Amino acid sequence: MSIKTPQNFLLASPDPALLTALEPYLAASGARVDVALSVEAALASIATGNSLSLALIDASLPAMDTRMDVGRMLAGWRAEEGAGQVPIVLISDSVTQEWIDRLAEGVIDDLLLHAPGEAVDVAYCRLRIEMLLRNRQQACELDQLREAQVVNAQMDHLTGVYNREAMVAMLFRETDRVQRMGSSLSLLLLDIDDFGHWNSRLGNGACDELLCQVAARITRLLRSYDILGRPGKDEFLLGLPGCTAVNAMMLAERIRVEVFAVPYRVGGDSIRLSACFGIATSMGRSPVVVLREAEQALQWARTAGPESIQCYGDCPHPADSPVTYLSASSGDELMAW
Repeated sequence: MSIKTPQNFLLASPDPALLTALEPYLAASGARVDVALSVEAALASIATGNSLSLALIDASLPAMDTRMDVGRMLAGWRAEEGAGQVPIVLISDSVTQEWIDRLAEGVIDDLLLHAPGEAVDVAYCRLRIEMLLRNRQQACELDQLREAQVVNAQMDHLTGVYNREAMVAMLFRETDRVQRMGSSLSLLLLDIDDFGHWNSRLGNGACDELLCQVAARITRLLRSYDILGRPGKDEFLLGLPGCTAVNAMMLAERIRVEVFAVPYRVGGDSIRLSACFGIATSMGRSPVVVLREAEQALQWARTAGPESIQCYGDCPHPADSPVTYLSASSGDELMAW
């Protein structure tokens, strides 16, 4: 048997010959096999919460409730959340229009013919079951690859945070929430000061490492639902749901101290970075407009000098003075302009 990973199977049939032939085969890989002799027992097995890898259901499975039959059981099961991932093989003595329709609807995945009382062709059943499981595994792997491609298309491949396109898309969704709930949303755009200087002095590889470290430090300060992206080479954009401009400025102060005031270690060197910050608030407006305002505030901050924080609008400027540059007297041999 080629089924190698631990799995759970449901074998539901009142036919002793079918159970005797298929249960040992299914259990040969070490899988758990639940045997059900009625529709009610099959439903009870499904309801236990054990994740099923395969369900083999005999169309002749009896039910104590005359209003319930195998067709209704399968349709109801498929309607449940998550049940669509379990392949279902129906065992029947004939191909009826009902089973053809169930196959077309995706209620069942395969149909095995077996007349009660007749010898079971185990080799044929094995071939069909293993083919079904293999196809399902390949489909799952293909879905995972598609999901990975979608995620990769959204991420900045260097730092692992979102790229500009993904950030804008997510900010549109957050703006919809702001409009529905009347909540706050602020954007914080930061730019590392004179990063071109470090790029020419240290090289691309070292500067890429610096950007990764900056992203990691910022991430540690964020809440689980905050959004971090890299819209430009030395720029990072933060989407802050529930934050007013004052909250965003407080976070900018914290980033300035905890992310940039602490030296970075790259290639044996101790490097002191700084950044400028631009902040804008959403108020339910298009994120494209708000991002343009954050860019304008960042430009004001660049003009004001390193480590400046500017907010678009009337938000008061923070009273704290900029963090002073560290020097060799601090005990670290620092590289600075």
